Amino acid sequence: MRKLARPLLYLGIVGIVGVLAVMHADREAYDVLGTSRFPWTVAYGLTLIVATYGAGLPDLPRSPRQAGTSAGAAALAGAVGISLVQLVTGSPLLPRFVVFGSSGLVFGWAMACVAIARGGRARAELRDRLLAVCDPEEAAALRDELADEPERPAVLVEHLTSADAAAVRPRSRPLVERAVAAAVNLVVLDRAALAEPGIVSQAAALHENGIRVRTLSLFYDEWLGKLPLSELERQSLLFDIREVHGGRYSRLKRVIDVGVGLGATVLLAVAVPFVVLGDLAGNRGRLFYRQERVGKNDVVFTILKFRTMRPAPAGEDPTWTQCDDPRITPFGRFLRKTHLDELPQALNILRGDLSVVGPRPEQPHYVADLVEKLPFYDMRHLVRPGLTGWAQVKYGYAGDERDTLEKLQYEFWYLSHQSLALDLRIVGRTIRSTVGGRGGGR
Repeated sequence: MRKLARPLLYLGIVGIVGVLAVMHADREAYDVLGTSRFPWTVAYGLTLIVATYGAGLPDLPRSPRQAGTSAGAAALAGAVGISLVQLVTGSPLLPRFVVFGSSGLVFGWAMACVAIARGGRARAELRDRLLAVCDPEEAAALRDELADEPERPAVLVEHLTSADAAAVRPRSRPLVERAVAAAVNLVVLDRAALAEPGIVSQAAALHENGIRVRTLSLFYDEWLGKLPLSELERQSLLFDIREVHGGRYSRLKRVIDVGVGLGATVLLAVAVPFVVLGDLAGNRGRLFYRQERVGKNDVVFTILKFRTMRPAPAGEDPTWTQCDDPRITPFGRFLRKTHLDELPQALNILRGDLSVVGPRPEQPHYVADLVEKLPFYDMRHLVRPGLTGWAQVKYGYAGDERDTLEKLQYEFWYLSHQSLALDLRIVGRTIRSTVGGRGGGR
């Protein structure tokens, strides 16, 4: 039932808004399908769906209190949003009975769907219990990764080195004994462990008794949505890239990019006057910011953004932008938080410099430095860079080379899993993070 929680939530929202609209039409004796209220009814339903997704419902809340706060915020956001539109247009687009009645019922329905998503059990009980056979540094990294909203929840309950897990005596089975004692349901083996026949035979015995076994690389792939750092160079040529090796995907993606780019260009035209006013108040200077970036096949192009930072003094060496960089202006901070600063890149999408989804492009001097240090880094330039990407929704800003290396693990995972379904998932998570949530969850 937990997998049905999200479609049930969305179908319930559609049903609630639709039923209340029909009830009001029957009471007031008008045809809801034959009036201008019908498209606004559909728009309101979609607004509530986006609001609940943005609030992380139904899978992200960790407690009933957090679920109530998220559900209340989503329902209120939907009602306030349509009310503001009605205020601006000066027309009663939807009856208050439909607007506020739907919000109240959606709150209750969202809480019910959260309960379904949790399956009546505590979140901790839904986690896989993991035993990892790896070195201590890798175990510490795994523990940190699992604490930060992985794709599939898990907890590291036991760690053994290869020496600890190996059978030193003919009948000893330390890996089996520790796995049974810790009540784990998943065992992960690194490359050193896989090279030990005694460890592999114990893992096979656990597998036969219902305990899942994964290599470290597969665990990162399935549970964390990234490639492990230790596997990056070795794995860099061992997968197909749909944009390179599958022409149909590339063509479909470009058609979608053009459609999204045209729509975003309309939004850009609407946003420019408001950004100009905001700049006058707290971001004085040039409206747009132009910067060279490295694109597909190492072609350098000029990216366009709304300026969010104070201009750098002449002759100053470029530095990585930090999350709370003091150079960011007050209004620029708002633009960054809402991602409105990226809107001018609609023109880059139409020109073919950017795709909607892909690895974010970097500046040429950073790329030259990173290619020297990471021989496999240049592989990310086999595909068109994107406005948003898997690394962005999973990790966020890269403030230095260490962050860039971390994001590269997510980018390689994206390259190996490219599909329109994944691109749509990334767009959805981008919407979630933009309206206030995080990119986690499904």
